[in-house]
Amino acid sequence: MARQPERVAGEKADNKSPITEERLDNEGTRLTSDDLAEVDDRLRLKAAVVYEIIRQEGEEELARGPKSLWWSGIAAGLSIGFSVLGEALFRAYLPDSPWRHLVENLGYGVGFLIVILARQQLFTENTLTAVLPAISTGKRHTYLCVARLWAIVFCANMIGTFVFGSAIASRFFLPPEVYDAVGSLSIHMMEIPHHEMFLRGILAGWIVATLVWLLPSAENSQVAIILLMAWLIAALDLTHVVAGSVEAVFAVWIGHSSVLDVAAFLIPTLLGNIVGGTALFALIAHAQVRKEI
Repeated sequence: MARQPERVAGEKADNKSPITEERLDNEGTRLTSDDLAEVDDRLRLKAAVVYEIIRQEGEEELARGPKSLWWSGIAAGLSIGFSVLGEALFRAYLPDSPWRHLVENLGYGVGFLIVILARQQLFTENTLTAVLPAISTGKRHTYLCVARLWAIVFCANMIGTFVFGSAIASRFFLPPEVYDAVGSLSIHMMEIPHHEMFLRGILAGWIVATLVWLLPSAENSQVAIILLMAWLIAALDLTHVVAGSVEAVFAVWIGHSSVLDVAAFLIPTLLGNIVGGTALFALIAHAQVRKEI
């Protein structure tokens, strides 16, 4: 006769569905409680569980003080500049071959790796985490808190990218080969038509939101997932408002672009990132778990 699994009173595995619980209660199992615990550990997180993890992270971000958000945002603006340097480093020293584009874009993930693992405030990441609590509650006050967080983080990110872009444009920090590579990357980005910046920004925002959604289930694969998703943004030649700001500032300092050109980059790219990360991904993510939560 199959034995019933040993359980502590009142204990119930979080990952088991009601159907599984009913089956175990009625039919029993030869697995020990330790075996069942291992099964629970290996089960993929439910969509509702992932949603709740991200929503709680968003609530924590909304509760942070303005000073903490400000300095964390500046740190993220500085750190994301290493995405541009990582990509430029590959471009500078790889041969000019058809496959170089795919390889050099691996360096684009360096800045995202620093920002995400260091828990710094990156604007495009907050377009998902901070919005989920607002969508869930539907309260006007929460939406105002999201607007406050966005404003603080975005302005701080822009200051960080301005400082980083200005520093590397000074020629004091980079070897000539890498400096020239950053210049070519910046010129290429600034020559993208404005309507394409918006459309490419939508897809970039979606990918960043997808990255945020994947991380709770990543466990020991976080580094690989961050690098892969960032590589996808760069390889597809998409526009990211924070990382791209470093290139935009650099383009101004080398005389290729004007301040108006920077504004013409920021506005459509910012709107595209918001649409892709919030209006599309966050709303769809909420819709798929609405009944479960």
